[in-house]
Amino acid sequence: MLLIRPVLDVVRSLPVLVGALFLGHGSYWQWIGLVATGVTVAVGISHCLTSRYRITETQVEWRTGLVLRKHRAVPRDRIRTVDVVSEPKHRLFSLAAVRIGTGRHAHGKGPVKDELILDAVTRSEAARLRTLLLHRKPVTEESAAGPAETVLATVDKRWLRYAPFTLSGIAVVGAVLGATYHFAHELHFDPARYGPIRELTRRALEQPVWLTVLVAAVGLLALVSVLSVGGYALSFWNFRLTREPGGTLHIRRGLVTTRSVSIEENRLRGAELKEPLPLRMVGGAKCVAMATGLHEADRGGGLLLPPAPVARAHEVAAAVIGEDLANVPLTRHPQRARTRRITRAVTGVLVLAATLFGLAQLGVLPNWPWQAAPVLLPFAVLIGLDRYRTLGHAITGRYLVTRSGSLARATVAVRRDGLTGIVLEQSLFQRRAGLLTVLAPIAAGRGHYRVLDVGEAEGVSLADAVQPGLLTPFLVPDSRAVEEETRG
Repeated sequence: MLLIRPVLDVVRSLPVLVGALFLGHGSYWQWIGLVATGVTVAVGISHCLTSRYRITETQVEWRTGLVLRKHRAVPRDRIRTVDVVSEPKHRLFSLAAVRIGTGRHAHGKGPVKDELILDAVTRSEAARLRTLLLHRKPVTEESAAGPAETVLATVDKRWLRYAPFTLSGIAVVGAVLGATYHFAHELHFDPARYGPIRELTRRALEQPVWLTVLVAAVGLLALVSVLSVGGYALSFWNFRLTREPGGTLHIRRGLVTTRSVSIEENRLRGAELKEPLPLRMVGGAKCVAMATGLHEADRGGGLLLPPAPVARAHEVAAAVIGEDLANVPLTRHPQRARTRRITRAVTGVLVLAATLFGLAQLGVLPNWPWQAAPVLLPFAVLIGLDRYRTLGHAITGRYLVTRSGSLARATVAVRRDGLTGIVLEQSLFQRRAGLLTVLAPIAAGRGHYRVLDVGEAEGVSLADAVQPGLLTPFLVPDSRAVEEETRG
């Protein structure tokens, strides 16, 4: 790291360094930029030279700093995750970074709380720390070599065909275009006035609009597909899901940056099958674990299977939680839920048309957008029907299973003994329709999962079955049953 850290610090200081050398040439700003860069490099080197850690019977301690010293400690009994990440800078020297987390996260966009990062340890030491901190047992020669594992899933190269339907390339294209536009705007640079972009703009203006739109759409689709396939390969190459003795799931993945995540099965609270509409159209899905210590902000730390055939996703979920979600018969929801979904979908199109009409009246937009908006009404009805067809719930074994969504369909199995309570929600429109939503809060995943738009009586019965006895003090007995019992 004494070789890597100074180079990284200089790269981070390039804006200051370039500005000082070129914009501040011949002035004291040049020396200020050089001194600032030198201080940054010196601090990075001192961080490498002074970093120390130790593991006691009760906690993991880490110290660093020469002028400004830092000392952090994490209790061992609160450790929930031990992730091993090996970025290119680590792999160059057979090193890795060990991230020790307790599962506590900051609210909003702040940093993760109670996470201790031991940067740049050897790979063998990273494996030893993972075994020691997660399994809470001394590391012997046999365990240091790696425990015997049962392979649950490995990546298949043929699954690359699902990558374009994840639409992950759209985010990359959007980020690149946004950054390019921002810098061009700050520099007052108009790329349409120079070089091939100017010629491309001229040709686009000369040809029919529909042809320009078609060519742009095809080009964008090809670019997004290529970027999606590349992102899939970088993220999920060498993906491997295994089960270690003692009940620990181990996930490894990555091509350039490798990541290793361990999940203790006694902290597992369920699994979620995600089927976005583009992926569902080609028969694909992905499986995600719900475990304490893993949160939505973890960027796929609990991914049990990348986008793959839906049958394989069901197999992996069954192997992990012990329930075959593909064969669980789900209870259909009342017809009033179908009306509610169609009404909401159609209302969205009408609101869009009204907004476009208002903008057209103000002269901001032409008339054809609001006139074309009603064409979306049949598609809105189809989406509403599909959302209703997807709705369902069931109780099977230890799990509450719920399914919902159309554009982003998800099937969730939540352990009932892991719930922190039960919540019944009912909006004004649900009350008029005789429906309610059963909310299952849990300290894992998104924090809560919903059974949407069930009948009032059925929802109360479901809540009472999910958490037996919890709602009993609040239930009002049927007056007819009480009267008959009194007469008897």
